[in-house]
Amino acid sequence: MLAGSWLLLPFLCAPALAQNSLVLTDTVSNVHVPDFSLSASDLGFEGEWSVSRQTLRGGRQEGVDKIVIQTEAVTIAVLPTRGMSIQEVRCGRTRVGWDSPSAEIVHPALIDLESRNGLGWLEGFNEAMVRCGLEFAGHPGEDEFVDNTGNTARMNLTLHGRIGNLPAARVELLIDEAQPHRIRLRGTVFERSFYGPKLRLDAEVSIVPGESSWRVADKVTNVGAAPQEFQLIYHGNYGSPLLGEGSRLVVPARTLAPMNAKAENAIDGFETYLGPTEGFVEEVFLIEPYAAADGTTMALLVAPGGEFATSVRWRVDELPYFTQWKNTAAKADGYVTGMEPGTGFPFNRKLERAHGRVPKLAPGESRSFTLDYAFHSGPQVDSAEARVRSIQAERPTERSGVPD
Repeated sequence: MLAGSWLLLPFLCAPALAQNSLVLTDTVSNVHVPDFSLSASDLGFEGEWSVSRQTLRGGRQEGVDKIVIQTEAVTIAVLPTRGMSIQEVRCGRTRVGWDSPSAEIVHPALIDLESRNGLGWLEGFNEAMVRCGLEFAGHPGEDEFVDNTGNTARMNLTLHGRIGNLPAARVELLIDEAQPHRIRLRGTVFERSFYGPKLRLDAEVSIVPGESSWRVADKVTNVGAAPQEFQLIYHGNYGSPLLGEGSRLVVPARTLAPMNAKAENAIDGFETYLGPTEGFVEEVFLIEPYAAADGTTMALLVAPGGEFATSVRWRVDELPYFTQWKNTAAKADGYVTGMEPGTGFPFNRKLERAHGRVPKLAPGESRSFTLDYAFHSGPQVDSAEARVRSIQAERPTERSGVPD
């Protein structure tokens, strides 16, 4: 039950509104609702679902907020302290996530993004889905920019940007009044600095009770007075039991390229996976997907034996690129694969810009991104694969070598 009946007032006092809402965190009004648990019956809704908030204690996770939405079909854990990342999803007994050597949910205050030559991001990397961006994403390394004096300066970029290690300034829980009562968790995360980026991420993670799917609906806005580059990669990560020897990636590839020489030697088997392999060196494949007539595309990871699978569906005009990350290393080293729709590929921003893959927002301009994730079991797996195959149809895949 809620710790204090006053927490129910935003719901009970506005039954005529289109949505019921509860502000959980707001830095402007200095609001922070403590740990609580809220169920459907508390609000007079039918169904078996609940939302709870917990502040983690001990070790490197001290002070991290974790919000869990639990329905009959899906349980999803969201981390407002870590940029609204999704920690893990459970569909019945099957987990959608992975076992990272970085086992704790690390508070961003304890992450040094500059460490290990810009690889510090990896010290907290263990989520099922983490956003990479916003000012920059991809590999660490040097880039050039125009400084406050109007001169060209150099900047060392860190791996995958900052947004995944920035706490949300505002978090709000909303439950749709109308059927099917979609449960929405919204967070606002700012990446802004004097003489630096001025970007706002409005992130939403939502579930319809009873459905084996979850949605990420985001908006990125330039809140500055000058044009601003941005990058965004949705780094979805999957380990066992979805990943195992014989797992398959199904994606309607218009173009396919390896990211480096190691991947180039393995490109013929990019769709299939090994079991945990000691000493495995990661392989990354760069894909431009075909779209269906409605503008959407879809990638599917099928578990060994084909009994269940997980998918992500998105619009190609919003996220034109897709990266497959294969890291079938030993379990202790992080056995995982990534399905990663993005505004570009995970090269350093300097290279991405040279290839025209760094979009820019005008002052006040926003862009929206919607990704629908789902879990499939039994006959649903064949149906999901047929859907992906129908997008590819008879259209060819153009292969190329390692990009310049």
